Amino acid sequence: MNAPVVLQVAATSASPALVLRPWRMADVAALVEVSRDPALRRWAASAVDDDADGARWVQAQQRGWAAGDRFGFAVLEAQPAAGREQLVGNVVLKDVAHGKPAAEVGYWTAAHARGLGVAPRALEALTGWAFDAFGADGLERLELLHQVDNLASCRVAQKSRYDFDSVLPATPPSFPLDGHLHVRRLSA
Repeated sequence: MNAPVVLQVAATSASPALVLRPWRMADVAALVEVSRDPALRRWAASAVDDDADGARWVQAQQRGWAAGDRFGFAVLEAQPAAGREQLVGNVVLKDVAHGKPAAEVGYWTAAHARGLGVAPRALEALTGWAFDAFGADGLERLELLHQVDNLASCRVAQKSRYDFDSVLPATPPSFPLDGHLHVRRLSA
C-alpha cells in the first residue's frame, strides 16, 4: 500500500468538498500556520513550531506511507474559484499490520475550519478506505482514543459511528487524564 491515495469527499449544502491526500513538503508552511492554534497544540502529540519542525513532521508521515503502517492524510478544502486547496485538517490510520484485527485512527481540525463538519466527514472517508484497503488483510475494527475532557473529539466519534467502548486509565506524561476508547467495526 505504498501508492499515493487521494480520497474525495463531496460538498454538502453546508460544507465544501474535501480532498484527502498524503502530506507533501509543500504543506509545511500551512502546517506551521495552523499549528499556532492553542487548542490544537493542547491535543497534538508533537509541537510544530517552525518550518524545521513542520518538515520533520511531514517526513514522518511520508515514512509511515513508505513503511505501510501509518497513513497520514492532509485534509484540504477544495476552493475551485480560487484555484487552490486550503489545509483544514489531518486524519491518520496508524498501527496497521497484516493479520492484525485492529488499527487506530486520529484526526485534528484547523481552528478556522472547526464547526464545519470537517473531522467527521474526513474520518468517514478514512474509515471507508481503511476497511476497503485492509479488510481482506484481517482488519476488523478501528479504534479512536481521546482524553475524557476532549468533548469535541467525543462528538466527532459519535457522529462518525464510532461506538463508546470503555474508559482508559491515564498514562502520564503522554496521556495525563483518563481517555475514551471508541470502536467502529467492519460490519458497522
